Amino acid sequence: MPRSFIIKVPASSANIGPGYDVLGVALSLYLELHVTIDSKDAKETNLDVNNCLLSYSRESEGFSSVPLRSEENLITRTALYVLRCNNVRSFPSGTKIRVHNPIPLGRGLGSSGAAVVAGVMLGNEVGKLRFSKQRMLDYCLMIERHPDNITAAMVGGFCGSFLRELTPAEVERREIPLSEVLPEPSGGEDTGLVPPLPPTDIGHHVRYNWNPDIKCVAIIPDFELSTADSRGVLPKAYTTNDLIFNMQRLAVLTHALTQSPPDPELIYSAMQDRVHQPYRKILIPGFAEILSSITPFTHPGFLGICLSGAGPTILALATDNFEDIAQEIVNRFTKVNVSCTWKLLEVASEGSILE
Repeated sequence: MPRSFIIKVPASSANIGPGYDVLGVALSLYLELHVTIDSKDAKETNLDVNNCLLSYSRESEGFSSVPLRSEENLITRTALYVLRCNNVRSFPSGTKIRVHNPIPLGRGLGSSGAAVVAGVMLGNEVGKLRFSKQRMLDYCLMIERHPDNITAAMVGGFCGSFLRELTPAEVERREIPLSEVLPEPSGGEDTGLVPPLPPTDIGHHVRYNWNPDIKCVAIIPDFELSTADSRGVLPKAYTTNDLIFNMQRLAVLTHALTQSPPDPELIYSAMQDRVHQPYRKILIPGFAEILSSITPFTHPGFLGICLSGAGPTILALATDNFEDIAQEIVNRFTKVNVSCTWKLLEVASEGSILE
């Protein structure tokens, strides 16, 4: 019998001010996979060696450059890893996957995290594995070792997360070798035939409440910033004072965002950071001026502002006056010759969805 289903995975913003590598929030901008499986299409010439035909909508981010071979594309490569861990070598006969991806690439909105989550959900569904979201998180965290984006995208809402310490035996298999899914000659005929299963409960998380009156204004500069480059500017060690500064604000912020009505002065102060934003400002023209110039006093409805993930997207939290807040930030970027777009997003409370 032919099967069809849709997988939707939200974008996400990590760090949220003082919550570096801890906090993540799922956002209402969705990567979608439209999947059909029909064995009658098994002889279609466009199917690759893994029985897969992968395509993207023309409106998708990276439409012209994203790889379409299932061993090379992050979504399908992840799905193949999940399948092979569970003794399934390839996709079912006649698998067609149409991707629609509006999440900007390399902008700090969790595009790679969404792709990994989508891939794990794809492998789970086509393989009829019936994993819980918690078990699927284990597979995700074998690929992406930073749980903030991954957790928010999978479970939804506003999350705090961490990885548990792995045992020496678990450390040996904490990353997926490319050879687990690459074809010959890169991988070899039998390479990755049955990769080791991920450890269980690699990540731990908690979902905080979020006042639904608080919306997220994402201002997206028209240039990419790799996570590796953004991490490269960070120091190897921090002062005690800077760590205490962030921990104090982190403890307050996770509760302040639940309160109704929200307290603008409290949230604005609690979103300050000394761990990553002061060092990353050199990579984003105008960023330092934007952080210091927009406050709840200058813009009614404004609550706080931070770098989204590794950047360069700026995330502003607000309850009103969204267009004025966005335009103020866009104008400041324009002054340093950086063009931007902006989106008004809500918190995606459901996380990833299978329809």
